[in-house]
Amino acid sequence: MANYYGLKLTILFLIIITYEYWSSLPNFTNTSTAPTHHIKDVFILAGQSNMAGRGGVIDGDWDGIIPPEIKASPGRILRLGGDLRWVDAQEPLHADIDVNKTCGVGPGMAFANAVLRGDPRRFRVVGLVPCAIGGSGIGEWSRGGRLYEGLTRRAAAAVGGGGEIRAVLWFQGERDTLNISDAELYKERLHKLFIDLRTDLKSPLLPVIQVALASGEGPYIEMVRKAQHGINLPNVMTVDAKGLLLQPDGLHLSTSAQVQVGKMLAHAMLKSSCAR
Repeated sequence: MANYYGLKLTILFLIIITYEYWSSLPNFTNTSTAPTHHIKDVFILAGQSNMAGRGGVIDGDWDGIIPPEIKASPGRILRLGGDLRWVDAQEPLHADIDVNKTCGVGPGMAFANAVLRGDPRRFRVVGLVPCAIGGSGIGEWSRGGRLYEGLTRRAAAAVGGGGEIRAVLWFQGERDTLNISDAELYKERLHKLFIDLRTDLKSPLLPVIQVALASGEGPYIEMVRKAQHGINLPNVMTVDAKGLLLQPDGLHLSTSAQVQVGKMLAHAMLKSSCAR
């Protein structure tokens, strides 16, 4: 009988040791620390500083003010970080993307919250992919260039992580108001960019929602605005930021203006026949 109980204790001891050993091994099946939610609805945020976000930034410092419309929604609004990992989204969305400037509030979070609120049955988890770089001209976004290739690489990572790209949100052009040659070429370059993106993202009717300028760095603002409104491609929509409140620098949108732009982008997305 003593031998019997001794054998049981030995077996129990071996089971405990084996369990402790296997529990201590690293989990090679899930090494990411990012949220594991299935990303269904991915949106690319591209352009220059007003997409990257300068709302609340004055003299190089962000005031940190977060209106209710841009609050975080853990598990429902995610962002693809600079390391290509999904994390819960919060402002500033472009902090590790547009790294040479101080980032503040852009339109992305207001857009995501408005989309989720506007159609919670269609949009369950939103994945934002920040790609905007302050001061970039349209020529820097041409196919084969660093910014374009960075965008497509990040888009591929977003899809590979379980996402489906629903739209490109584009806010750019302030730089191209500086000289007349760039302003004159803007429409041609923008038209080609949208076609190239749709081709390389393998979505020929992918919705593109652009923001018409509220300001510019040079005197040719209206020429660029006319080019933006003149793009005639299916499922390219334009919302207009003209007249919205600017920061003291006269170039960048204020936090309240960025909230308005985000809502306008969401409204256009919700109306889009290709949203699903």
